[in-house]
Amino acid sequence: MKRKAFRAALPYTMPICVGFLFLGMSYGFLMKSQGFSVIYPMLMSLFIFAGSMEFVTVSLLLSAFQPFHAFVLALMVNARHLFYGISMLEKFKNTGWKKFYLIFGMCDESFTINCTVEPPEGVDRGWFMFFVTLLNHLYWVGGATLGALLGCVVQFDTTGLEFVMTALFVVMFIGQWEQNPDHRPALTGLGCSLLCLLVFGASSFILPAMALIILCFTLTRPKTTRKEAAR
Repeated sequence: MKRKAFRAALPYTMPICVGFLFLGMSYGFLMKSQGFSVIYPMLMSLFIFAGSMEFVTVSLLLSAFQPFHAFVLALMVNARHLFYGISMLEKFKNTGWKKFYLIFGMCDESFTINCTVEPPEGVDRGWFMFFVTLLNHLYWVGGATLGALLGCVVQFDTTGLEFVMTALFVVMFIGQWEQNPDHRPALTGLGCSLLCLLVFGASSFILPAMALIILCFTLTRPKTTRKEAAR
């Protein structure tokens, strides 16, 4: 059962492997360029496993110790996982001990696969989601560690490396836009984010934007339900 689930999950994660190796290596390079040893990016990618937050953590480690600021910043950067988690509650049911790792290891890419892909016939969903999550986790840890190791022997200007996460989210947004014919959720997200950006500023708009987005979806859901029932 496990081997069959692993073979089913592997092809879906291979494109992510390429991206994670590049992104992870850039993170490892960045950490090494700031004077951290290889052990830092390796363990941070293993235990934090939040790409964008790991890039942000570089500056947190180099600045004055401000635990409350770090907590709020981590909450803002990773607030989207609250919405990911809610939508996966049903899928994570009856997965046993694997549920704890699925919750910990849920990243944007694993969420996309586990949320949209139906495992082949005869493949256990729990093990399929487990291996999707595990493989993506290993890709990221491997990329970060490799980047830090290469940073010991290769020296170059790392200015702008932190932009790779922004580029990743843009590519994911474009992919979702092209795959989904209903663009209302995407436009709602863009509109709410832009409004909150103008009102709250670039440093504190994420949480208000998330709250406004879920409020909009909550208010429009009954209308959508009534339309579908009428059909």
